[in-house]
Amino acid sequence: MDTRILARTGLAALGALALSGCINVSAPEEPIVIELNVNIRAEVLYRLAEDASNTIEENADIF
Repeated sequence: MDTRILARTGLAALGALALSGCINVSAPEEPIVIELNVNIRAEVLYRLAEDASNTIEENADIF
């Protein structure tokens, strides 16, 4: 029974060793670009519109 366990362990180790050379991990050639400016721009425009509205209300005589 010990020889079966040893044989299975040996086969598993050989299989892992054989497959270890098949996996290659490399970085992409082009940089990864994540477009976040859409949400930031929308938030800035919203804040500017609210600020402009408040400024107009506070200084109604100027406009």
